[in-house]
Amino acid sequence: MYIETRGQGPALALIHGWAMHAGLFAPLVERLSDRYTLHLVDLPGHGHAREDAAPLVPETLAAELVARVPDAVWLGWSLGGQFALRAALDFPEEVRGLIMIASSPRFVIGPDWTHGVKPQLFRDFGEALGRDFRGTLEGFLALEALGSSYAQEELRSLKAQAFERGEPAPRALQEGLVLLDRLDLRDELSQLRVPSLWISGRRDRLIPAGAMPAAAAMTPDARSVVIASAGHAPFLGAADEVAAEIDAFMRTVASPA
Repeated sequence: MYIETRGQGPALALIHGWAMHAGLFAPLVERLSDRYTLHLVDLPGHGHAREDAAPLVPETLAAELVARVPDAVWLGWSLGGQFALRAALDFPEEVRGLIMIASSPRFVIGPDWTHGVKPQLFRDFGEALGRDFRGTLEGFLALEALGSSYAQEELRSLKAQAFERGEPAPRALQEGLVLLDRLDLRDELSQLRVPSLWISGRRDRLIPAGAMPAAAAMTPDARSVVIASAGHAPFLGAADEVAAEIDAFMRTVASPA
């Protein structure tokens, strides 16, 4: 795992999504680093941690993350939310608050959960990686941008930055797809003991619009914000709005450095 630290002030740690790296958070770094210490995480197999062969086990990595960055608010985007949420659930004394961006406690639909995608989506991506690795990743980037009012700009940004730190490790991508397919943390949300903010995009094609408001409704001391123009990467197309919501939340949970 690789953690880059930027800025000054109360600590905010950010975890990227599937196949990405922390460089994608550049719009938030630009808007927040003058008043917060930002810890930018590259998960094992991704970005600067591409050669790290540690498995993507949320319980194990959450413990390591909190040990390396104590007393912080944790932000997770998409798959990264599974690690941030795990840290907040397991280490409430070390985590000041939780911010989930386009992330859900369960990514696939089920008999009692309509706010997801069909499981076959992640399985198809897993199979396609073996046939056309780069093309499959670029297809996923297009899906992330799809629906946003700023889809073309977001897709250009995603493509420009996604491989800036090299291609992610195939092993890590397969492990991430398994997590997206199988994880279900809904039953644990009622046990969350830290404040949380759930930011979603109404036009998101990976996390249906109702998922995060529904998750926030299951969670004590939680607030849901839906950005009407945004898709799966709201911090790209609606960076000012996302940064403002993060800033407001940070002021309520983080004491001065």
